[in-house]
This record gives sequence, structure tokens and C-alpha cells, in this order.
Amino acid sequence: MPSSPDHTYPTRQLCEFLARFTLADVPAPVIERAKDLYLDWIASAIAGKDAPAIRRLQEFAAAMGPQDGPAEVLVDRRRTSPYFAALINGASSHVVEQDDVHNGSVLHPAAVVFPAVLAAAQAEGKSGADILLASIAGYEAGIRIGEFMGRSHYTVFHTTGTVGTLAAAAAVAKLYGLDAEGINQALGSAGTQAAGLWEFLRDAADSKQLHTAKAAADGLMSAWIARAGFTGARRILEGAQGMAAGMSTDADPFCLTDGLGTRWATAETSFKFFASCRHTHPAADALKALMQREGIAAAQIERVTTHVHQGAIDVLGPVTNPATIHQAKFSMGTVLGLVAIHGHAGLGEFEEQALQDARVAAFRDKVEMALDDEINRAYPRQWIGRVTVRTTDGRTLEARVDVPKGDPDNTLSRPELEAKAIQLGAFRHGASEAEIREIIRRVWALEQAPDVKDWLPPAR
Repeated sequence: MPSSPDHTYPTRQLCEFLARFTLADVPAPVIERAKDLYLDWIASAIAGKDAPAIRRLQEFAAAMGPQDGPAEVLVDRRRTSPYFAALINGASSHVVEQDDVHNGSVLHPAAVVFPAVLAAAQAEGKSGADILLASIAGYEAGIRIGEFMGRSHYTVFHTTGTVGTLAAAAAVAKLYGLDAEGINQALGSAGTQAAGLWEFLRDAADSKQLHTAKAAADGLMSAWIARAGFTGARRILEGAQGMAAGMSTDADPFCLTDGLGTRWATAETSFKFFASCRHTHPAADALKALMQREGIAAAQIERVTTHVHQGAIDVLGPVTNPATIHQAKFSMGTVLGLVAIHGHAGLGEFEEQALQDARVAAFRDKVEMALDDEINRAYPRQWIGRVTVRTTDGRTLEARVDVPKGDPDNTLSRPELEAKAIQLGAFRHGASEAEIREIIRRVWALEQAPDVKDWLPPAR
């Protein structure tokens, strides 16, 4: 028989907070930010339509899952079981690299939390308020667990794949109304399944979509089986043979309980302005600012040095000659080339110019990354952008951006988020402008919605 729970360890304290808080405890600005994040996620998920990796996972779901069910698959508007809906929606929301990111944890919460919560909520007949409460629980848990795992974890492991499994589990467990013990058991099952390795970057492989797919689906499964009485390790995070022991050298248990009930980490989450890996954004912002300030064109630039943190070198360094559009999103030189030559590195620029424009390839070869001690010390709490540019006429110019576009202190406004959502819906014709505008209307009133069914009409 399992021993009685010890309420003193950090994971347990986190679980007790997650079980206890209600939507009335959440400050109104945090609830509004959760709605912003939900809109940004659902549009990103729709934009994954017809991506090759997503089509392969759709084929898998069609072969292995039911042909109908209560949960919605956003990219093809079919219905299936909650598990397979979470799987496909989790994968599709991460493929165009427009989903959110939390700086301090280096976690993309939306791509794992919302797919699991929406699928479970549709199956359980839950309300919009239930979606918001559960999603905030997932963000609060996932961000703290990501911070707990430390910088060393991110060197080898894709935090959104590993920690994301626990974030999804916490969210669905909250949706199910599990008590602290049930949430703890869900985290135990999620943690023992947590996986996601960066090696795929070297091969332009599709694994990043598998990371979010499995994190969302396995997190949902972990909560479901916990509700049914399936047990998991209580100290899966800080235990002697838990996640930190095997996946980190600098884990800090204090992070698991930091500011519970007073610090709402959900509101710290950033939106993506460029359609690329977030590690490229600070330098892209700095280069864009420099070119505008100095009135120079790409042809006048001979060399660009981006001053970066070690995490950027670890993730972007392996990509030297991108072979696919998705891999190009992890190429610092490609992103800066698009910004310098085309003025932006958005969905259209990547699709039409990242691999096709010889000028972008030539600019890519002018870009180098250099580890900067100040920037490295500030990371991951702050993602500073700094570039040094040598011009063809011999000048040396510098620019620095302390708060990249999309961060909470330089956030996207609601009109900007709405415009982004419409653009994401139009990409690969995933949803019409009228459909996206109806989604926007529903999201801004989400806490009043009696149910969360039918976000998109069935395909004709």
C-alpha cells in the first residue's frame, strides 16, 4: 500500500497550490493575458495545416485512432478522441514557430497546454472559464518546473518536450478537478514519460513537432490515468532518481514554489513577432533597429556579429546550411538575412525567400555568433539583443535591444494579436478571415462561454 503523502517537499507544495486556487484568485489582467495566449495558440495551430510533418501525424492518427470523437482537430476539422486531437493540435501549433515562449523557463507553454486542455474540455463538456482556469494552472506549473530544471537541462533537452509533458498534465488534472494528491500522481506519470532531444536540428528532422505532440497527448493521458487511480512517483522532479537527477546539473527546488499565489508567471509569457526560433529574435530586432537608425541597406553590410547567450549557440549553432524552411528558422544568418533584405522574417518571407533567395544565402554567410558575458549572465531572465555591423565603407556600428518585440514590456497589443491571427489563418488557407474573426470574438468572451465546442465548422 502506498505510504501517506508527505506535504513538505516542493512538488507537493506546488500541487497543493494548483489544486486550491480558483479563477476568482487570479488577477483580472492575468485572465486577460491567458485569453491573449489562447488566441495566439489557436491561430498558430491552424497555421500548421498541410505541413509535411503534420500530415504524417494525421495519417498515424487516422490509422491508429477512432474515426470520430468529441475532440476537434484544428488543421483538418475532423473529430477524434481527446488523445489524438491533443497529439495533432500539439504538433501543428509548433510548426510555423509563431507560438509563445516564456523567457525564464525557455518553455513554449501554449503548444502543450492548450491542445491538451481543449481536447479534454471538449470531451468533458467543460466551459470557457474551465479552460482558462486549467490553462493558467498548466502555465504556472510548467514555467516553474522549467525554471527548476535550469540552464543545463536545455543544453541537451528541448524543455517544451520534457517539461511540457508535466505542464499539460497539470492543466488537465486541474480541468478534471483532481486534488493535490491526484495532481501529484499525474505529474509523476508525466515526468517518467518526459522526452525531447535537440539532436534533430543537425538533420533537419521533424522531431520538434513530435515533442509538442507527445507532450500534449501524454500529459493528457497522465491526468486521465491519475483520475482513474494510476499512481506515479511523488518526487518525480526532485527525487534521487527523478528528472533533475537525470536531466540537470543546476536544478533549483526553490523555483517550484517561487511566489505561488502572488507571482503569476502566465503574465510573463512572450509572443513571437518573427516566425523563427526565439533565440534569433533579439539580434533580429537589434539589426532592424540599426539599419533603420543608420539608413543603410543590406548591400552595405560586410559583416554582422551577433552577441548572444550560450543557449543561442547551443540551439542555433548546429544549423550552418539549412536544408528546409523549418531548419532555416533556426539559422541566425537566414533570419537576419530576411530582416536585412526583405524587412521582416515572417511566414511569407520564410516560405518564399528563406531558401530561394540567393541574397539571403549570401547574407547568411556574413553572420557570426559570439558569446557575450553580460548577455549570457542576464539569460534566461532577459534576452538581450546586440549586434556589431561592419559596413562596406569601413564603419563599425552597434545596436542593442534590451526588450525584444513580443516580451511583456514590449508586448503585442490586441489589435496586433488579431492581425497576427488573421495572417496565421490565411497561411495555407487554414481558416478564412471571417472564421478567425469569429474565433477572436469568442476568445475575448471566453470566460462567459458555456461550452468550448466547434471552434471551426467541418471541412466541406
